[in-house]
Amino acid sequence: MSVESYTHCSRCLYPADHPLGLVIDHEGICSGCRVHEEKDTLDWSLRWDLLEKLVKPYRSSDTRNYDCIVPVSGAQDSYYILHLVKDRLKMNPLLVTYNKYWNTPLGIRNLANLRIRFNCDIVIQNVNPVSVKKITRETLRSLGSIYWHCIAGQTVFPVQTAVRYKVPLIIWGAHQGMEQVGMFSHLHEVEMTRRYRKDHDLMGVEADDLLTSFNTLTEADIWQYRYPDDESLQRIGVRGIYLGNYVRWDPKAQHEKMIADYGYQTSDFARTFDTYDYVDCYNYMNLHDRIKKLKCGFGKVTDHACREIRHGRVSREAALKLVAAYEQGPSDYEDLFLEWLGVREDGLQLVLEGFKKEQKTQISKDSDIANDLGFVANSTLKHEKDDGYITIGKGYSQP
Repeated sequence: MSVESYTHCSRCLYPADHPLGLVIDHEGICSGCRVHEEKDTLDWSLRWDLLEKLVKPYRSSDTRNYDCIVPVSGAQDSYYILHLVKDRLKMNPLLVTYNKYWNTPLGIRNLANLRIRFNCDIVIQNVNPVSVKKITRETLRSLGSIYWHCIAGQTVFPVQTAVRYKVPLIIWGAHQGMEQVGMFSHLHEVEMTRRYRKDHDLMGVEADDLLTSFNTLTEADIWQYRYPDDESLQRIGVRGIYLGNYVRWDPKAQHEKMIADYGYQTSDFARTFDTYDYVDCYNYMNLHDRIKKLKCGFGKVTDHACREIRHGRVSREAALKLVAAYEQGPSDYEDLFLEWLGVREDGLQLVLEGFKKEQKTQISKDSDIANDLGFVANSTLKHEKDDGYITIGKGYSQP
């Protein structure tokens, strides 16, 4: 069988036309699976020593100074990143977070608990909500994305803060392109770049590209999403490193340690079996994921299933059934988004129809599927008092 004849990796579930780009070799194995194999062959003790040497020059002898910037949220890998940075590397980080405006009570709670447990200072960026809504309308229309502003803010605000506070080192978790499609080897020790952010995170569209004659966006709406210029970056010496190059990254195991050690809270989702990711946002695993399935042909449950295959916790056959069971799950809380943005359901559907991709199903839905991977939900996105988005949460006095 020729390489060209493979439409999907024969080990995981990723398609050959993955939007991040992957290569399927003569054995039918994709580049993401091949790079994942490094996790079982690298000397991670040696990799950690390299990390220690890398961060040593950035430690300040003055405890009033920050040693590094750590981007965080009320979900994903924030707890584990801080565990490594604060508890193991013994660094004093400044936390930074971008307010996506679609916050869940659980996400607000997790972020407050994070600050309390690790005793860290935090800076939160709140962009004018009128501008955020204008940008969201435009990126929904032109890119088929409601999440452009979230990703743009989450990836640029830490860099802006590094320049503003003159703290050159930014510490991120894992590199998405490496983890999903094997874009790099762990040994490349790739760092965050403006180019990767534009090409992949932002779908090739920078903030200034949004200013066209086809919308009402102005300079006042987009300037806060601009990446700092090269002169500013070089003057401060800003660099962003990925812990995934130096630590054997395993989100399931890491989250379970954070649940046990620091009280991280989780939630069930209708569209995936993973209860640990993105519990801070009403839209990511709902409308955003439904749009991803329309545009890419697969949703987040496929990302989670591929990861679990690679870690040896589920077979490919069982993973296919999990995907079939979850990928068409209901997209909850869409009424909140429509009300927030001021659009109607039929208008949203009309826009999304233009981005729909031909769907290629690998297996029909099988009701005989058991999710026995051990993911635990110890909370919920729902809340007794707050049925809508939390624009700004005050946090909690008790962790």
